[in-house]
Amino acid sequence: MKITRLLAFRLFVIVLSVMLISTAIFTTITVNWNKQKYLSMTTDWALKASDIVKKSTKYSMLHNRREDIYEIINNLGSGHGFQAIRIYNKKGEITFSTDTAEVGRYVNMSAEACNACHRPGRPPIQKDTAALTRIFNSSKGYRVLGVITPIKNEPSCSNANCHVHPENQTVLGVLDVMIPLSDLDKSVTELKMFQYLDSILMVIAVTAFSGIFIWIMVNKPVRKLIYGTHEITKGNLDYRIDVKSTDEIGELASSFNTMASELKRANAELLEWAKTLEDKVAKKTEELRRALSNMVQMEKMASLGKLAATVAHELNNPLEGILTYAKLLKKRFDRIPLSSNELLEIQNELSIIAHETCRCGNIVKNLLLFSRQRVGEFKQTDLRSVIEQTLKLISHHLEMSKVKPEVTVPSEPVELICDPQQIEQALLALEINAIEAMPDGGKLRVEVIDECEKGKVIIKVSDTGIGIP
Repeated sequence: MKITRLLAFRLFVIVLSVMLISTAIFTTITVNWNKQKYLSMTTDWALKASDIVKKSTKYSMLHNRREDIYEIINNLGSGHGFQAIRIYNKKGEITFSTDTAEVGRYVNMSAEACNACHRPGRPPIQKDTAALTRIFNSSKGYRVLGVITPIKNEPSCSNANCHVHPENQTVLGVLDVMIPLSDLDKSVTELKMFQYLDSILMVIAVTAFSGIFIWIMVNKPVRKLIYGTHEITKGNLDYRIDVKSTDEIGELASSFNTMASELKRANAELLEWAKTLEDKVAKKTEELRRALSNMVQMEKMASLGKLAATVAHELNNPLEGILTYAKLLKKRFDRIPLSSNELLEIQNELSIIAHETCRCGNIVKNLLLFSRQRVGEFKQTDLRSVIEQTLKLISHHLEMSKVKPEVTVPSEPVELICDPQQIEQALLALEINAIEAMPDGGKLRVEVIDECEKGKVIIKVSDTGIGIP
């Protein structure tokens, strides 16, 4: 992911921008305020200095002691902090100055020293302000603060014997005190540099602290959340986010862990349902397979019934003929004079033929009865007779396979309402399967358990064969 798309980076940029803008505004306001404060303090000091000069020269002016005035002005002007001290008369003539070369010169009424009270091309305007200030650049390039203090015509001055001024002349002249601002500007520049440097260091420190804080408190937890979502996407529902903070991100991580637990539980339930459904499908498939097998077996039994009827019809006529001729031969041999031994032997052989023919006839008769029985007729039936009938049908099969039947039934009749044909078919299928499982002979057990108190009867068919491999 690009760094510009990170939430932590965007927060860091916002914090940095706010810090830069707010610090720049605050620093600029602070620097300008300090600059104005220092200038105001310097102006106040200049006004006080101008007032001191005015009061210091007042006595000498009243007594017209020009030498004293020069001495006072020179002594004050030579001190540190003064650029120049001048006194102008009403006509703009420099009457006193720390620079003796300026004495006697006239200043332009439109100069910066006169603009406060005199507008170019117009009559002079008296200012109510006792002192007027101005700032201009000197010939050497540094700024100078000029303080103009009007020298008013006071009663002590207009009534003096040394030089009398008319009472209507309110202003006698102007005291101009000029203070260099080079030291002030240097201090302001140093203050400005210190203030901006301090602001830059503060911005760097706060930004660095904010960056570290955002990285630890925002970026790392968010990265953990993103990694956790990727793990969940991969299917790792056991992954949990280790965020121990108690803020919104911690609450979000806790909600994420809860969501992962719920997803894991839901996935486990889905897997369990899928497994259960698979087991049920397998069970139903097995039931359908068994039902299909039973249907095939029933079809076989139905075909067997049809075949039995056909075979019975085909065998019945020859057997009847054999039986008839056996009886006829027996009657004829009775009329032929034979020895007793020969006659007895022939009679025994004919009896065997008749007996076996009768037995075959009974088998055919039973097959006809089995093929003609109808399905779906419920009636009261003794299970013992049904079992005996099935054993009669497979008696020849039992003899051929050397299987001995063992029947265990109650002494009392076991009667129930059922379809004897279906029970007979089911028993025949079980008994035939049991005989086929004993190719070398064995025992076929049929047991009837009467549980009338529970309302049911149990029929068990078992054998001593090898079973299903």
